[in-house]
Amino acid sequence: MSIQRARSVEEFVDFVEQAIFEVEELYMAAEYDMESMGATRSFVKELETSLRDLKKAMQDGTYKFANKDLPYMEIVEAQNERLLPFKYLLRQINETHRHGLDIGED
Repeated sequence: MSIQRARSVEEFVDFVEQAIFEVEELYMAAEYDMESMGATRSFVKELETSLRDLKKAMQDGTYKFANKDLPYMEIVEAQNERLLPFKYLLRQINETHRHGLDIGED
């Protein structure tokens, strides 16, 4: 099964903004429930920084699609869905980054 890429610039930006929101929520959950979510603290800040850097590059016009993984993918693939419930969204962002927008061309 292939991962659905963003179909427009607006959708791609929305994916990134959603991911930033999810990371913020994950951080707050970890702060609230250290016993069950404390393990996320080891990677959540690095993940947030990477996503914010991506968004900043989009905003200032320096972002470029590239056929290589985004810096956060090593973190993403090392986590299970329990600790990183929005893993699929992060994969969608990476897939769009690697292969460009899904504008229906084959």
